[in-house]
Order: sequence, then C-alpha cells, then structure tokens
Amino acid sequence: MTTANQDLLHRYIFEQRHVRGELVQVTDSFNEMLKNHNYPDVVERVLGELLAATSLLTATLKFEGDISVQIQGDGALNYAVVNGNHKQEMRAAAKFSDDIKDGTIPELIGSGFMVITISPDDGERYQGVAELSKDSLAECIENYFETSEQLKTRVWLATEVTEQSRKAAGMLLQILPVEESAVDDFTHLEALTNTITDDELLNLPAKQVLTRLYHEDNPVLFEPQPVTYKCGCSREKTGEAILKLTYDDALDLVAERGNIEIICQFCLTQYLFDEIDVKTLFQGTNGLENQNPTSIN
Repeated sequence: MTTANQDLLHRYIFEQRHVRGELVQVTDSFNEMLKNHNYPDVVERVLGELLAATSLLTATLKFEGDISVQIQGDGALNYAVVNGNHKQEMRAAAKFSDDIKDGTIPELIGSGFMVITISPDDGERYQGVAELSKDSLAECIENYFETSEQLKTRVWLATEVTEQSRKAAGMLLQILPVEESAVDDFTHLEALTNTITDDELLNLPAKQVLTRLYHEDNPVLFEPQPVTYKCGCSREKTGEAILKLTYDDALDLVAERGNIEIICQFCLTQYLFDEIDVKTLFQGTNGLENQNPTSIN
C-alpha cells in the first residue's frame, strides 16, 4: 500500500452537507517526540491517539494560542499529555507504572478524567473536564463534545507502533447546526466514515481516503497544515519555574544537592542551576520583592 504524505492536518467541508471534517496523519513528528523515551508500546499507542486527537481539537476549537489535552488517573497509566498550539506544533509525555499492560482507557487510567486546557494569545484561559468512562479515547472525546459543546461529533483514531516506526492518524466529523437537515447529513457521512479501516487511515494519502469514503458527496479540501514536533523548553523558561520558589528555598536546594536539576519531561533535556545561577535569576527580576527573601549578598 502506498505510504501517505504524513504529518499533515486536512480540513474539509461538503458542498451539499451541513457537516465539517478533519483528517490528520502524523509519522515523522510522532517518532521525533518519542525518540528519547523508552515508553512501552501501549503508552506509545495512547500518546499517538492523544496526538491525533489534540491536532483535531486544535483545528476544531478555533483559537490562536496553546492547547493541552491531558488524561490522568490512579491506574497504571498515571498521566499522558500532549501540548500543542494553533500552529500544530506538538509535544508529548507520559508517566506510568512498571507493571502496565494493554487495555481500555478506563483499565489503563483507572479512576480519572480528561482535561482540555486552552490558553489563547488574547482572551481568558479555558479549561474543560470530562470523565474517562468510555472504552476508547475517541469515545471520550465524543463525550466531551456532547456534554460540553453540545455539538454532535464523531472521532476515529488509529495508531501503529513497530520497532521500525510509529504512525498516528485521526478523523473528525462535526455537525454544523444551521439546518434541520444537518442531522440527516451527519448520519449519512458518519455511516460512510465508519467503513474506514485503521490501515487505510494510517497509510492512504488523505485525498485517496476522502475519495474512497465520500466520492459522491463532493468534499472540498482546504490547504493542509503541517504538524511538527517542537518541545519549546529553554533555560529561560526553566529558570521561571525556579522563581516560583522562595529565594531561601532555592538556595537550600543548591546547598543540599550541589545544584538544582530540572529535566524537561517532554524532550528530557537537563538544565542545571548552581548557586551563582540562582542568585542571578533572583537579582534579574523583581522576584526578590515578591518572594520576601533574605539578602542575596
């Protein structure tokens, strides 16, 4: 089967149907964001689904800024998160127990929930919370839209994890509530999309997928948007985390350990701050006044 042109998000509408759609396929960026980690296959599959879902949500929720889609609970998969933005720049991380085994989302997460956080460049931060009561992540996303957005939405997610490569893909259909006929339109397109296989979704080029599913419904495909891996961590941002401590607490950590070590959970880059670094951080901000520290001299 021909390999698709990966790492692209496609948006489309239908000329005669009151429904919008999206299709995302990610390979290179998915492999890049996981290359420094030693995640079990089951964790990589969940992160792949979460990556595809986050890309779809970023396009669906229509904002400019940052997004975080996080699932967490008391199960073997304690925590999995994908951070991204409207530019489709993504990064991922997870925490899990050594005894983790494959299973449904509730079996992996245990008692937990999904948190979708949107931080727009302009405007107020928004956070939505949904239960992880459905078997699959796709169903949990659909439940979120049904309860929070009141918009009928269907999501299809697929991942492939092998020793050679990892692939993630997803599709989304969402009703446009403008006409009574929109419900019938959605039902029709939903039935067609249900025929897609994971193999087709992961490996066929996007245009071929849309032709295969909707050749009689005239989907109008917009210019695709690249999906890329970008961690975005830096020594400067890491220093901002240290400034959340009091000056005395920061110096106590240096005295106890020799330095403050912070490792980025996404790319595993190590940042070290010694006593001089800590003093420079606090002297370079108004943090001293805010933290009420003792003299740094």
